[in-house]
Amino acid sequence: MGKIISLVNQKGGVGKTTTSINLSASLAELGKRVLLIDLDPQGNTTTGVGINKGEIDKSMYEVLIGEAKITDAMIKTKYKNLYVLPASINLAGLDNEFNEKSHTEKGFQRGEQLKNKITDIKDSFDFIIIDCPPSLGIITTNALTASNSVIIPVQCEFFALEGITQLLKTIMIAQKRLNPTLDIEGVLLTMLDSRTNLGFEVVEDIRKFFKEKVYNTIIPRLVRLTEAPSHGEPIIVYDPKSRGSEAYLNLAKEVIERNGNN
Repeated sequence: MGKIISLVNQKGGVGKTTTSINLSASLAELGKRVLLIDLDPQGNTTTGVGINKGEIDKSMYEVLIGEAKITDAMIKTKYKNLYVLPASINLAGLDNEFNEKSHTEKGFQRGEQLKNKITDIKDSFDFIIIDCPPSLGIITTNALTASNSVIIPVQCEFFALEGITQLLKTIMIAQKRLNPTLDIEGVLLTMLDSRTNLGFEVVEDIRKFFKEKVYNTIIPRLVRLTEAPSHGEPIIVYDPKSRGSEAYLNLAKEVIERNGNN
């Protein structure tokens, strides 16, 4: 049975999409069969693995509103073991559509669409990684309901913990109302600038706050990591010998180890 992990943080610019792409690709490189689900209307995860959004017939939007089967929207990327369920800009209007359906369709549950759709395919993968939008709306609620756990990327900057309390409250609400087994898989420190003392002070603060939940791997701030998605390539392909490639492979190994799958 596939482990379903959402990457969640309502703050933008924390490395969530970069991590979704590169963790998925690294897990696939290590021999795991991986499905990457793009739930961000911007679709950066989709293009970041080399998929042209203009050539997509069916996306997660059609899947969630019931106009397409999840298997029909799934795309095999050019990378071994890695599949993607692409996003489209239409996802931005999903909240309004679900609100309307909840008032007009008997028994419609706004937070359970993804969970219901993903059931049919989760046993076909070792890991299912979900890239959530930078918000705590209905799309993220669907992801939390469908997931076994969450990874929280936290940028190594002064305001790192800002918003984390609200995020943790949202996770607790999802646990209470929709998914009692939801767990925090881990907290990932991202964008560390090793030239400043501030970055290391933030690392210390985050480790004190989240303790053993924090991954040993820290993702450095690197130009090559920001360049790779524009070429439609994960860092392990774009620059396989870089520190970014090494970091994400190490993270993938930690994720595998924490799940007792060596």
